[in-house]
Amino acid sequence: MDHHRTKQVGLALQGGGAHGAFTWGVLDRLLEDERIEVAAISGTSAGAMNAVVLADGLVAGGRDAAREALRRFWSRVSNAAGNAALRPDAMAAFLGGWSIDGSPLRCYLDWISRSLSPNLFNPLDLNPLRDIVAAEVDFGRVRACDKVRLFVSATNVRTGQLKEFRQAELSPDVVMASACLPMVFRTVEIGGEAYWDGGYLGNPSLLTLVAESAAHDIVLVQINPTWHEALPTTPQHILDRLDEIIFNSSLLKDLRALALIQQLVRQEGEPRGPGRLPLYAQIAQLRMHRIDAETRLEALGVDSKTNTSWPFLTRLHRIGHQAAQDWLDANFGHLGRRSTLALKPFLG
Repeated sequence: MDHHRTKQVGLALQGGGAHGAFTWGVLDRLLEDERIEVAAISGTSAGAMNAVVLADGLVAGGRDAAREALRRFWSRVSNAAGNAALRPDAMAAFLGGWSIDGSPLRCYLDWISRSLSPNLFNPLDLNPLRDIVAAEVDFGRVRACDKVRLFVSATNVRTGQLKEFRQAELSPDVVMASACLPMVFRTVEIGGEAYWDGGYLGNPSLLTLVAESAAHDIVLVQINPTWHEALPTTPQHILDRLDEIIFNSSLLKDLRALALIQQLVRQEGEPRGPGRLPLYAQIAQLRMHRIDAETRLEALGVDSKTNTSWPFLTRLHRIGHQAAQDWLDANFGHLGRRSTLALKPFLG
């Protein structure tokens, strides 16, 4: 087995607030490994931010520049903690290491977030994240990037359908649309259409990535835990678990769809003739993989997604870096040969 040949992969990057620093660690390790070539990325919310920062860095100066760009981006996110938006829960997202979980202030902020729309509480639409993304990423370079194809997901508010923004459409507004939690930030309008967070319908979106990527190996970087052993009993833990289920639901549906199509192709063969779907051919050759840290991220709780303190972000980076290292040690030799994430269990 040749372990030194470069292997192409597509990356599917989930969103999850500050937990996106775990994905930063994964990407950092993959960029270190010159045997891995990233051909395409589908990203949502924090995953979209990681994707555009990585692509811009690759164009600007290759792997090392991409690694430095990711580190600089997350450092700026942490430094912005003292310059929060006007909205209280957005402010809480930039409080750094101060945990308000279970406190009266947390209850008050939660009540405020459910009682007032961002249009009322943040009429100037202040958003530190948008400023950071616009300052750190040269979107002209990203749109012209020929090193990696990018897909960013958002939810069309009026139609309730998933919108996949292609590379030529990417801008700071597109990335912020992908990350727009409607109870925190004002709705993002692009081309006359209104968008919310892509995580509601594609977290991340897999089908377009599979259909349009040159790579047949897709690596899912998952930061929202799928499995919990303990049943939630307190109101806060119930809400936390609901949040995880909601933001994993679209991913599980995509994995189920891929499993069903693969099963159909195995049983019936690929459609032939002028009307055959390229998606069938891509899925027939698809090899799925996953990098996650469920046991380590599960214990952190949903509230930690708003913790942008530098010690916490670098801790997540280390966890992600090690998770990618463990995955490479166990699975690099399987790239180009077979899946290491079985799709059959997603059939239920």
